[in-house]
Amino acid sequence: MTTDTNTTAPRFTVTLDALRKAGACYEGYNKLVRSLQGETFSAEDADRNSYIHFKHDAEIPLLDILKSNGLDDALWSLRCVSGADRDIRLFAVWCARQVEHLMQDQRSKDALDVAERFANGDATEEERVAAWVAAWAAARDAARDAAWDAAWNAAWDAAWNAAWAAAWAAAGADARAAAGADAWAAARAASGADAWAAARDAAWDAARDAARDAQAEMFTRMCLGSAPWQQAKVAA
Repeated sequence: MTTDTNTTAPRFTVTLDALRKAGACYEGYNKLVRSLQGETFSAEDADRNSYIHFKHDAEIPLLDILKSNGLDDALWSLRCVSGADRDIRLFAVWCARQVEHLMQDQRSKDALDVAERFANGDATEEERVAAWVAAWAAARDAARDAAWDAAWNAAWDAAWNAAWAAAWAAAGADARAAAGADAWAAARAASGADAWAAARDAAWDAARDAARDAQAEMFTRMCLGSAPWQQAKVAA
């Protein structure tokens, strides 16, 4: 089992009970259960419409979920982690910054800057909300622009999707919008309205895979307490 070497809060671990209460899908949950049991996830398991009964109260490192289920399920599980708002927000910002050079609307870039400052206690809630509104306006403008080509859109898909998943999960049902929508909106604004419908050609696959590999690597570092923003906090 993976060891979480981040000895300071937050601990990036979850429990099966928390995953069930958060509404984990049957397939993803049962795939994790089989991994914990050391058993193969079968076709019958995949078709099951209920949770596998398995008594396991111990905390499960998110890195184990990353290994057994993949990045999407690991990101989804962030909603079950307590006290990690700053780290998750800054992870979302990091994901978006990897393709910041593609952003043509300054409002999107400004929203990332405000989200980062807000996470570090250097921006007010009013500033965050204003940046969020501006980023949404940029998103609407981008959606009306018919000049986005397939290659542009395709390169964006994986990057903004991971930023959205991380940001949306940041603070649970009562505070998700405040805990990461600004970073999501900034990423979404630059993607164009049709990014998810772009042709899945070889160039798109390569861009997507490279982006997701980078995101998985940074997710791992965050869980271990060695992400750049975590080291800066320790140094301070």
